[in-house]
Amino acid sequence: MPLAADENVFHTPSIADFFPPAILFEGTIFEFNRMQLVRVVAVVVLLTIMIVAARKARLVPSRGQNVIELLLDFVRVNVAEDIIGKEKAHKYVAFLTTVFFAILAFNITGIIPGLNIAGSSLIGLPIMLALWVYVMYLGAGIRAHGFGGFLKVSLFPPGVPPFLYVLLTPVEFLTVFILRPVTLAIRLMANMVAGHLMLVLCFAATDYFVRSMSGMTLFAVPSLLGGFAITLFEVFVSALQAYIFVVLAAVYISLSISDEH
Repeated sequence: MPLAADENVFHTPSIADFFPPAILFEGTIFEFNRMQLVRVVAVVVLLTIMIVAARKARLVPSRGQNVIELLLDFVRVNVAEDIIGKEKAHKYVAFLTTVFFAILAFNITGIIPGLNIAGSSLIGLPIMLALWVYVMYLGAGIRAHGFGGFLKVSLFPPGVPPFLYVLLTPVEFLTVFILRPVTLAIRLMANMVAGHLMLVLCFAATDYFVRSMSGMTLFAVPSLLGGFAITLFEVFVSALQAYIFVVLAAVYISLSISDEH
């Protein structure tokens, strides 16, 4: 949050935060910047935690093992089994668990000192995750009903008068094949972008008030407290967005394999 030469000028955060300059290979297809570094760090830390937890798993679990097992059971029971059903959920537990932990790891980097930006706050990653969900629920539906059967149950809901299909079928097509992945990606990105901008605004304001020579130093206290409050809120939002994403993924899979929508 750099200040201009005139320290009495406050510069608000901008969208440029999400497009940092290249660290390596600038101008090539292998360009590597801070956002990608944050994502690499998130993946490495997540894999390290999971591998260490698996290797040190004990019959009497430690606190760390308890937390990880609690989250694993939460996704398996409260998401997969409750939404898809116990008989069919086992096919998708690994997928849903991976998505949940990945999004949580990418989201939480937004409040980690030294990283300070969510890896999911640039649209490329949310699109990749949404497309993964898209492929999974389309594949699940086609396996369950066949290609033609999946189109039929998706685009022509039973119990509807035939003449209404003229209006209903285009809406169902947009919902199933376009809006679901698009809204998944945009919802995740938008929430993390908004959180980052609020955090930067509060802490940039704190820095400005502290440096200011215009008698506004006292305003640094409420802006700093606001920054800490938003940091705690961002932890909640990070977990909530991971939960919402994986719940919607499970709902879409459940709809695709059910006989009626």
